[in-house]
Amino acid sequence: MAPYPLEEMIGNVGTYFLYLLIGIGFGACLEMVGFGRSTKLTAQFYLRDMTVFKVMFSAVLVAMVLLFGAVGLGLLDYDRLYVPETYLIPGTLGGFLIGVGFIIGGFCPGTSVASLATLKKDALFFIAGIMGGIVVFGETSGHFDHFWESTYMGRFTLPDLLGLSPGTTVFLVVLLGLFALWGAEQIEAAMRRRDGMEVNWISHRVSVGAGVLALAGLAVMLIGQPTEAERWQRVAAEKQPQLDNREVQILPVELRDVYFNPLIDLVMLDVRDEADYNLFHIKDAERVQLDQLEDMAADLKAAPAGTVVVLMSNDETSATEGWKILAGLGVPNIYILDGGINNFIGSCDECLFPPIEGGDETLRYQVDAALGGHHPTSTLREHGVEIEYVPKVKLDRQAPTGGGGCG
Repeated sequence: MAPYPLEEMIGNVGTYFLYLLIGIGFGACLEMVGFGRSTKLTAQFYLRDMTVFKVMFSAVLVAMVLLFGAVGLGLLDYDRLYVPETYLIPGTLGGFLIGVGFIIGGFCPGTSVASLATLKKDALFFIAGIMGGIVVFGETSGHFDHFWESTYMGRFTLPDLLGLSPGTTVFLVVLLGLFALWGAEQIEAAMRRRDGMEVNWISHRVSVGAGVLALAGLAVMLIGQPTEAERWQRVAAEKQPQLDNREVQILPVELRDVYFNPLIDLVMLDVRDEADYNLFHIKDAERVQLDQLEDMAADLKAAPAGTVVVLMSNDETSATEGWKILAGLGVPNIYILDGGINNFIGSCDECLFPPIEGGDETLRYQVDAALGGHHPTSTLREHGVEIEYVPKVKLDRQAPTGGGGCG
């Protein structure tokens, strides 16, 4: 599933060469549609030539449909894509300043580079201004950190804002976008008529393309995003044998060794109900509900490469269910506490709790005081009874997410 680890597939040199080809292709496309001329770029602000809006917004719509279509078909892991985090007020101010600079200078950062490739002098001065601005900002930004980091909203997207599914959001945005593109054509035509210029009406091919895009947006909405069961089925052939062969169930002693390994960042997720968690849990384990795991997946996948996630429940049933959820979402380095909390308590040097009868996923020890992670038994100790075991924790280096975008 994409995104793929390009460095592993084609090496560093091959990756850089691929990036170079993509950059050249992007620059060539900008030049072919006229974005290398500052007069054409600024004409959109006077409503005489809306090419910039039409080209860039069309590209956004097509990319959005292809991206979420690939996610819906299970070809792409959306959580591994770079989505800039939202800082509402600083971001709004930055967008306004870029717009002002666009009007004054006639370029945005990306189009200025494309224009420079054709040796235009105004692009050279614009890029010099960008470099100077970068230096000034870098030398002074430390005095305004409280502002740049204000109104933080995390990875905030339109589906989050609207409270709709990604597929529905895509279809609505496509319809709104096509209406906006039609409106841009009408505005441009009116302004050109006013100035006595020739009007270029929408061609038959553009109309067909708009219809295809609308149908593609509808298809994305109908396909929807994969369900929890569908995500698991896509990885079950690889992951189920790991469960069956007990390759991912780690003993309490290995949990202890991982906890004290300075090269590993351990995340312990306790998926039991609140009552059992409050009675007893391993110190530093975070209680989560199974239906919260999907929301946590993006952060877990963005964690440092040395992160290991261990799920635990009273036995293994609930933890295994949680493991399947995270495995289906592509979270790497996930394990299950072998035998759960019951095995953890039973394997302690001196068990403080008398055993009691109980069924699967019940706490089978009598805990009289609800001290949670403050029981002496709940603390992982670096030096305890040494038990020989076969280590199962092996770090899987996931493909890093990338960043980018014009400007």
